Amino acid sequence: MGIFTNDIEKHLLAREIDLAVHSLKDVPTSTPEGLIITSFTEREDTRDVIISKGGVKLKDLPPNARMATSSLRRMSQLLSVRPDLDIRDIRGNLNTRFQKFDDGEFDAMMLAYAGVYRLNFSDRISEILPHDMMLPAVGQGALGIETRVDDEQTREIVRILNHSTTEYCCRAERALLRHLQGGCQIPIGAYATFNNGTLKLLAFVGSVDGKTALRNEITKTGLTSPEQAEEAGIALAEELLKQGADAILSQIRKTC
Repeated sequence: MGIFTNDIEKHLLAREIDLAVHSLKDVPTSTPEGLIITSFTEREDTRDVIISKGGVKLKDLPPNARMATSSLRRMSQLLSVRPDLDIRDIRGNLNTRFQKFDDGEFDAMMLAYAGVYRLNFSDRISEILPHDMMLPAVGQGALGIETRVDDEQTREIVRILNHSTTEYCCRAERALLRHLQGGCQIPIGAYATFNNGTLKLLAFVGSVDGKTALRNEITKTGLTSPEQAEEAGIALAEELLKQGADAILSQIRKTC
């Protein structure tokens, strides 16, 4: 997804388009010079879901069931609770993935609730996984509207679409990911909530095989700016590094 995002950003920098709308979880945490995420749209449900034959839940899937996912984050958390699963890589848009599933290539697959809901596949959901089992990707469920820094007219127009609570949460999550030097294909999950000035951020870092996993959380009160939310994300990243996250991530980067 990073390559596709970069291609759109090139058109934005060339002034061929005035704004870009991204699925925020696919947007690198550092934007190119001259560009900025101006608005964070109100977030959809951030959880992941299981699609399975016969509506079977994760714990009830047969031994060695073929589970499709393209995400190392999902793979790591899945294998930590079901190490017997046969994880299969799956690519393509949602329609392509459902077609492969319906053709019998897999016993189950994991997807983001937001995409399934937005494309009217909700009736196919077998189980919605809670955050204590499966933390989502950074920014999952939100859209980011990117503009040029110097295009104040467009920025002013799209600011009306900014959802303050989502901005606090996503900026905290993205700061954590950036500080851990992670990316789309690194097993890092995060989920923030923000209410009445209090931000709570949960995070996960794990090995690809699910045998090593770190979880931690931070709560900050009295927040009055998104920049303070980013500071909370950095603070939690530092705690994870102290727990050994760097060793886990360094090992994964060697194989990327």
